[in-house]
Amino acid sequence: MSLSTLTTEAEWISCGGCRGLIYGPRFDRDLRVCSGCGRHGRLTADQRIEQLLDPGTVQRLEPPVVAVDPLGFVDSQPYGRRLARARDETGLDEAVVCVTGELMGRPVVAAVMDFRFLGGSLGVGAGEAITAAAETALETRRSLIIVTASGGARMQEGAFSLMQMAKTSQVLGELDEAGILTVCVLTDPTYGGVAASFATLGDVVIAEPGARVGFAGRRVIEQTIGHALPDNFQTAEFLLERGLIDAVVSRSALRSTIGAVLETRAGDARPAAAPAAAGLVRDPDQLPEVAPEDVIRLARHPGRPCMLDYLAHVTDGFLELKGDRIGGDCPALIGGIARIDGRSVIVLGFQKGRDTAERVQRNFAMALPEGYRKAARLMRLAAKLGLPVVTLVDTPGAHPGMAAEEGGQAWAIAENLRLMSALPVPIVAVITGEGGSGGALALAVADRVLAFAGAMYSVISPEGCAAILWKDPAAAPRAAAALQIGARDLLRHGIIDAVVPEPADGAHQDPVAAAEQLRAAIAETLREVAAIPSHDLAARRRRRFRQY
Repeated sequence: MSLSTLTTEAEWISCGGCRGLIYGPRFDRDLRVCSGCGRHGRLTADQRIEQLLDPGTVQRLEPPVVAVDPLGFVDSQPYGRRLARARDETGLDEAVVCVTGELMGRPVVAAVMDFRFLGGSLGVGAGEAITAAAETALETRRSLIIVTASGGARMQEGAFSLMQMAKTSQVLGELDEAGILTVCVLTDPTYGGVAASFATLGDVVIAEPGARVGFAGRRVIEQTIGHALPDNFQTAEFLLERGLIDAVVSRSALRSTIGAVLETRAGDARPAAAPAAAGLVRDPDQLPEVAPEDVIRLARHPGRPCMLDYLAHVTDGFLELKGDRIGGDCPALIGGIARIDGRSVIVLGFQKGRDTAERVQRNFAMALPEGYRKAARLMRLAAKLGLPVVTLVDTPGAHPGMAAEEGGQAWAIAENLRLMSALPVPIVAVITGEGGSGGALALAVADRVLAFAGAMYSVISPEGCAAILWKDPAAAPRAAAALQIGARDLLRHGIIDAVVPEPADGAHQDPVAAAEQLRAAIAETLREVAAIPSHDLAARRRRRFRQY
């Protein structure tokens, strides 16, 4: 059925958000998004499938046969009668439609919920359909896309409905074990037992603008706590700020965004036919001696390219993924999926900022615990999908504030060190500017560690060392010389594996040239470490750090 044939009964309708009048056919052409306020209206499962999947590729999965009414439930009318009416009114067997198909040429299984069918509630039939769809994805090794729209568990099925939460969650766990990519799209509303099970367990969790998502409903919470909640409470934007979802994506961009995620495939490298020579320096004697004060000046120069500058030149199709899925996000530490030299990777790094306003907003690249937890989440995703990890390190250190300590800064860093040492995929780290102490190391336990010629890497800042040991912060150059923090000394001591050349007097003099050097260096190093058998990566990495 075409979206264009599903126009509302009235030619002109009133938007449920801004109350403005919308021409019905235009509303359908705009995927039922108000052109005035951007409010996203509900789509049926068929409309959603037509919007997302490639024409001519969709095949419905047979709905599973389940008991119609396990409890013989009766309220104002028998539950069986409610079910029959829902089926007559919607033409659906259940609150979810499951299909196979392709999205931008990628084979997928999709389970799409329809709120019209008893509020999209999760009962035995819906739970069985979603589980069967996931099992089809497991059997065929197709990515699984789940689109949710639900008021929660179906009360009329009692504890049988409750058990669907466990059943659907465990099958997503099986997809994790098998390395099958899962993408969840949360639409308005997604509540209760659906939100507290399969809806929020995807590798990538996207929400439409304004979608309301949560466990308990707003009215229940307000009645319980006795006061009003903020207007944006439980909205997609509210969840994004708190690190619970990866992105808020408008309906018109959903297909292309999911398509970009589906491009993330292990072993799908398409390297350049004639890769550029990296020109990596592996002999410290080939590097000039740099005065300690110049090491500090170059590494910290405010014009030095930031991570986002490098990503624009080094990667193709970077898609940022946000949040630690626990309750926070950190603007100082960025992560996501991209392609480098035709190879899908997870890329992580620190963003210092290009001006004072951005530096303040980014905490001067000093990550909070939620930043390190976000990095850990994305590294686990890399391990699941078999993707290399690339990190760009440029930070004075982990954030030293009270909130960071309350959030468990030391614990978050320690967990990353342990995680990275055992990650079963290649890791390449590049010190692009400052490598400040444990906050930097938390992204640098790697198979290969590179550094720009103008970078520095140290256990403590030169000023901190000077203040503690010389009792004089002005002795920072003397401390820098004693700590041997420059690229030449780091290479000589074997702390780094190679040095990436940069323009004379700093990467800030020619950021594009510096980015091209970085791209070539990462591509060459990725090809090198990708040749190491996966079962040997962690052992070699542990031996590397054992020797220090």
